[in-house]
Amino acid sequence: MQVLPLAGPLLGFDMMADNIIWLDFNDAPEQRDELASDTDALRAGLLDRLEAVLHYLFPQGRIRGGKFYVGDVDGNPGKSLVVELDGPRRGLWKDFSTDEGGDVIDLWARSQGRSARSDFPRIAGEIRQWLGLAPPNITPMRRDVRSVPMDDLGAYTAKWDYLSPEGELIACVYRYDPPTGKEYRPWDVRARMWRAPDPRPLYNLPVISKAREVVVVEGEKCAAALIACDIAATTAMNGAKAPVDKTDWRPLAGKSVVIWPDRDAPGWDYAESAARACVAAGSTSVAILVPPTDKPPKWDAADAVDERFDCAAFIAQGERRVVKAAAASLPTFTLGELLDDNSPLPPDLISPRVLTPAGMLVFGGAPKVGKSDFLLSWLAHMAAGAAFLGMHPPRPLRVFYLQAEVQYHYLRERVKDVRLPSHRLLDARANFVATPQLRLVLDDAGLAQVIPAIAKAFGGEPPDIIAIDPIRNVFDGGDAGGENDNGAMLFFLSQRVERIRQAVNPDAGVILAHHTKKLGKKQFEEDPFQALAGAGSLRGYYSTGMLLFRPDETRTTRQLIFELRNGAGIPQRHVDKINGEWREVDANERLVMKDYGQRLDAERRRKRDAILQILFEEAGSGRCYTANQFAESFEGKAGLGGERTIRERVSALSTQGYIKYFRNAADYGLPSSGRTKFGYLCVEGMVLRMPAGDVDTATGELPMREHTVLPTHYKCPHSGASMPVENPDVWVYHDELNDPEAP
Repeated sequence: MQVLPLAGPLLGFDMMADNIIWLDFNDAPEQRDELASDTDALRAGLLDRLEAVLHYLFPQGRIRGGKFYVGDVDGNPGKSLVVELDGPRRGLWKDFSTDEGGDVIDLWARSQGRSARSDFPRIAGEIRQWLGLAPPNITPMRRDVRSVPMDDLGAYTAKWDYLSPEGELIACVYRYDPPTGKEYRPWDVRARMWRAPDPRPLYNLPVISKAREVVVVEGEKCAAALIACDIAATTAMNGAKAPVDKTDWRPLAGKSVVIWPDRDAPGWDYAESAARACVAAGSTSVAILVPPTDKPPKWDAADAVDERFDCAAFIAQGERRVVKAAAASLPTFTLGELLDDNSPLPPDLISPRVLTPAGMLVFGGAPKVGKSDFLLSWLAHMAAGAAFLGMHPPRPLRVFYLQAEVQYHYLRERVKDVRLPSHRLLDARANFVATPQLRLVLDDAGLAQVIPAIAKAFGGEPPDIIAIDPIRNVFDGGDAGGENDNGAMLFFLSQRVERIRQAVNPDAGVILAHHTKKLGKKQFEEDPFQALAGAGSLRGYYSTGMLLFRPDETRTTRQLIFELRNGAGIPQRHVDKINGEWREVDANERLVMKDYGQRLDAERRRKRDAILQILFEEAGSGRCYTANQFAESFEGKAGLGGERTIRERVSALSTQGYIKYFRNAADYGLPSSGRTKFGYLCVEGMVLRMPAGDVDTATGELPMREHTVLPTHYKCPHSGASMPVENPDVWVYHDELNDPEAP
């Protein structure tokens, strides 16, 4: 290229400012160097956005395993043409059906039916237009280049570099402070354009990509201030004005994220948008810090650092709104930790251990037994802070009653019939919140309605008890099946009920009203809680089971039966509704069929006396039994009935104190009692006669020795557990203490 001689320097104008700059054209480079540079810029732009380019050129193509597949350069479906997406070969393509190939510029040309060599100017124009690049500036290079970018905003006052996780420069953000107020300009390093990259990267990627906990702030200034305090901080480009949908939040996947907003409305809006983006990206937990109320408007993290505010403590312990809670890690404790922990137990929500914090109580009963009426009265008493049938709340409890059976008018009719202490009524009026008959299922759509309603029910205070009545009307078991299916029941409990509790108060107690299925009389007597529909999953999940059962359809008296996981057993109670109020009644009182009841009592006494006598006599003959051995040996004998009946009577006599146990079998020359929970049966005054040596050859008699058998253990009447005997010579019969009319 011929360079025209010039007598002196030529005046020119900077493309970025009105300032005059001296340009010397005598050192102008070859034009082909500029064209090569332009080609490199086009290729780099296409490679930077390769996936978008390929989908633009070939909509029928598909990405699989780090490669792009399409049928041919005309874009037909297929897999013959393959484009590399990863590594140093990114952008190279080959059509295996024609054995043709090339780079990404050649592929663009071939897709348009042109040649990259002969039609390059036209191809370059199309690519440049698609990438949003300005035409190449084939002008002499400036000998004097300023290091500070300038435009009509003046010199920049701050600059922040955006790096890839590997430390490669991606973009720069410049801050300007003209008289009109601060402004920011992003520079895309790869595209060499004044624009933000697409997608926009997060700030401080080399650090946050390796951190487990990340703080998201509003703006690079705040992030840099926290970074200087050794806190892993980041921000979206443009801060509060950042287009969240154009920012790549994926680096925050698997991380615990805390968002620190500026103390103003735009700051909170930015925090809310960023929180949703972090959840979508897969962050393990997301929370938004609430700026202290004593700080001035627009107070931010940079201000906090300047005033020596304890940023680390605020991030760890400051008030926050949890958007996504972290999944609980598996808790483990050593025996030493358990033994050394002498902290007080949390108070029962309903004592004695009927409902504990974060516990679940399933309240079951047959149709028309009075479950809903009983539950309504019970919950109203808990809301009033009043005792109900021996169950006590520590204070007036906030109760949310989500019921799906009774319409509004009939609900208010029932509520007006509940008898509450007058001095407790004021508490109950505010603490008890109920829904009229719900017509929804607790699926995702139902939860979206229920959770906000519970959260707002008590003016921002969390509920203490969440009651759902009945399960059947709101049940959602996913794809597993109905409420009788254990898998479906487990899904409902873990994915529906627990989601409600975790959203409004993880320590709330849950009460679920449920129906029972029909069981045979013997089955019910042996295990009444097996009558609950879906009992397999329910009993493995709940902390308390409670059944309302009517043993005699000719009477109004019901039995209240308990099964506790977190405490000692509660004896059955007999209850009835008398004059509009639920009361405990005397279980032994015979209001009807009195003669029949007396005959039953007499039969029980006869079997008791027979069992005790047999155990005493058998010991005199050198024979002792465990409970199972005794039931099997005397089935159908002495009028004791079947094996199961005998076992039940032995259990009852053990509870009443007539039968105790001994485990020191070796001391009496007896074989081990094996795996039995208690040991050999023992009654008061029992003497065991055992051989004391060889047969006397003169008389033919076998010498015998008598051993007074003393108990080592007894059955606790409250918990049913095996307990060591304190004084083996003392026998206390509990039915005599509890029932003065017992023989």
